[in-house]
Amino acid sequence: MPWKETGPMQERLRFLAHYLTGEYTMVELSEHFGISRKTGYKWVRRFFEDEVDGLHEHSRAPYRQARMTSPAIEAQVVALATKHQGKRGPKKLRRLLELSDPAVPWPAVSTIGAILKRNGLVVPRRRKRRSPPYEQPLAGVGQCNDTWSADFKGWFLTRSGERCDPLTISDNYSRYLLRCRLVRSTGFEAVKPIFVSAFQEYGLPRAIRTDNGAPFATLTVGGLSPLSVWWIRLGILPERIAPGKPQQNPRHERMHRTLKDDNCKPPRSTWSSQQKALDHFRRDFNYERPHESLHQLFPADLYQPSTKPYPLILPEMIYPDDMDVRSVKHQGDICWNNRHVYLTSVLAGEVVGLRQVAEHRWDVFFGPIRLAQLDATTTRLIHLRHSSSGQRRRPKT
Repeated sequence: MPWKETGPMQERLRFLAHYLTGEYTMVELSEHFGISRKTGYKWVRRFFEDEVDGLHEHSRAPYRQARMTSPAIEAQVVALATKHQGKRGPKKLRRLLELSDPAVPWPAVSTIGAILKRNGLVVPRRRKRRSPPYEQPLAGVGQCNDTWSADFKGWFLTRSGERCDPLTISDNYSRYLLRCRLVRSTGFEAVKPIFVSAFQEYGLPRAIRTDNGAPFATLTVGGLSPLSVWWIRLGILPERIAPGKPQQNPRHERMHRTLKDDNCKPPRSTWSSQQKALDHFRRDFNYERPHESLHQLFPADLYQPSTKPYPLILPEMIYPDDMDVRSVKHQGDICWNNRHVYLTSVLAGEVVGLRQVAEHRWDVFFGPIRLAQLDATTTRLIHLRHSSSGQRRRPKT
């Protein structure tokens, strides 16, 4: 049986102190300390052999491992890895070792990997956390304002050392570049005014397509961010491409390549002069550069503003009659069956809809976005997971 909770070493010392008084038998002491007599005699023997040092636990590892890699072999593995400065992985190292001396039984690839790790020759990769998957297929683009795209064209420095983060917004149908503005920060408060001015000038699109970075998405349920919550309140669907799949936003990415070649190589001397260059690029891109994909027309020849105006007051969320509506409290939780279920603080003050999909399962929605599934029996939130098969995509029209 195990020693008591006060700690094994303290219990062994107490056991030996009582034993050395000669007032107790081994049976009595074993019952009192909750150990077997065999264990008691073991600690008595170790105490008389090594005194207090004998009361520490001994390693249970075998003295000799039958399949242990010899120090000479390990040294050759380390030397070869060091020679290549860590640019060869275990598979390539094993192949090089086999070519150097085919007669030697070189370790397995997994063993070579363990040797590299043990000798500090492997830097573990940090697992990248991803936003929850975007479930709906990316919509086709049939006319202006069906889908806008928004992104940051990668930051760079002016010649004076100022950081530049160009935020770009374009219409996917006409390729019309709606905005190309430098921002001091990529946070919600910094980019919102740029979207407000675009909405006021051109109206509202049906959807805005982005990647999964800030401020467009977060790691919370549904990948929601303050920016995407605002879009949903405006009736705009926030579309997100699959992680690491820029080809799902090809028109915007192609515009970024042109922008980089024309305006960032080399960068301008100051932040303000760089913005002037971006303004010139936008005019040239929309009105003076024929596009082969548009049959040599200009984007301005095709683009028409949206018929849906930017509202002065943010509309209220409306859900179908088959949904139960719950308010999200300021901590980010909702009340369900007299229990609190945490969603996300991003939705504080908003309302969500719940639709029953099975006897004890409810899908949780914010507008058209399915956030998670609620297990009504445990009031546990089941988060969405990324699919290994990738994101489904609706064919373009």
